[in-house]
Amino acid sequence: MEITIGGVACHYIQEGEGRDVLLLHGWGGSVDSWLPVKNFLKARCRVTVLDFPGHGGSGFPPESGWSVTEYCAFTAELIERLGIAGCDLVAHSFGGRVALLLASSRPELVGRLLLTGCAGLKPRRGAKYYVKTYAFKLLKRLTYLAPGGAKLRQRLSGRFGSADYRALTPGMRATFVKVVEQDLGPCLPAIRAETLLVWGRNDTATPLYMGERMEREIPGAALIVLEDAGHFAYLDQCGDFLRILEAYLFPPAAVS
Repeated sequence: MEITIGGVACHYIQEGEGRDVLLLHGWGGSVDSWLPVKNFLKARCRVTVLDFPGHGGSGFPPESGWSVTEYCAFTAELIERLGIAGCDLVAHSFGGRVALLLASSRPELVGRLLLTGCAGLKPRRGAKYYVKTYAFKLLKRLTYLAPGGAKLRQRLSGRFGSADYRALTPGMRATFVKVVEQDLGPCLPAIRAETLLVWGRNDTATPLYMGERMEREIPGAALIVLEDAGHFAYLDQCGDFLRILEAYLFPPAAVS
């Protein structure tokens, strides 16, 4: 299915009946990232999965780039247009960024939160990172004084940029930079939705200390750590994740 929001096409799927659950994928993912979770949920509820703009079958943000704020507004309008306000959110990584901002700024649209490997907090950095960043910024400034500066800046980005950054189309690089630079830490105390955090012990993309901080700063939040799991804990330990998901969203007392 497809819906157009703010001139950007959004591909999504919706299956099942009953209460609403919305799945938000990570950076570089798509509706297929949630396949085992979607198939599990569709027998228990109405589950909606979208491709964020710039991913899967959806259109692209403008070349000027989107921050998490624009993705949040896009998702809020999708929820309203599909008539699923009050839906529970299950979000991974980048999708967690959107969920944090949405739950803190538009609480009427959100039921419960289940966040796994959630991004959005500024990582701890060592001296090597800051030296590399300073060198990149200095060299980038110098390219504006040199002939062929545009090509030089492109080469610098290829050398200094992360693997995720280098893999992007030029039009999505502005979005990537805006997303990763947006600190969502200030949102945490404002979240009033019931929140469960599920983390992989071996997550190196969003290390466990991030989940521990979210547990401390989101009122009433709880954290479950899955052993022998990394950033994709919901796939690495899929059976355990689905049991946790079922117990959280469909507790026995809620079964009619």
